[in-house]
Amino acid sequence: MPIREALPEDAAALAAVHVLSWRAAYRDLVPAAYLDALDVEERAAVWHARLTAPDRAAVLVATDDDGRVVAFSCFRAWPDEEFAAGSTAELAALYALPEAWGTGVGRALLSASTEALVADGFRAAALWVFAGNARGRRFYESAGWRPDGTSVREETGGRVLEELRYRRDLFA
Repeated sequence: MPIREALPEDAAALAAVHVLSWRAAYRDLVPAAYLDALDVEERAAVWHARLTAPDRAAVLVATDDDGRVVAFSCFRAWPDEEFAAGSTAELAALYALPEAWGTGVGRALLSASTEALVADGFRAAALWVFAGNARGRRFYESAGWRPDGTSVREETGGRVLEELRYRRDLFA
């Protein structure tokens, strides 16, 4: 499965993956009205802005044999001063089209993201995952990520959800 850096012209495809994966993965966590209101065109504009920003996060895409984007990851330096500067990265997003779940694309993208982070000099990475996202938590745990004891509660679509922070040493 080819993996490459995302280009600004991938914005609409990223938006479609983002919206369709949220609708499938979070149906039992986030109110249906919120998920149904997610707008691919609006998300495409956001992704285009992110992909053209001078200080943009890294975004990788996985494509199928026809070149269609089926999954993506987004990562950057940890956004606050909690960790030593340049030591820890944030895996801010990893989403795949529901039809691609279970095909290995997520693992391949996670591996490619880890390689890129190591190449950029990061020693560890962290991410946030909904506490109620059992599938996502199993996926990350099977790849060596572990909850570090930090959690936050945030409102998403009118529902307060707990997010757990997972961390991983990139050289393990």
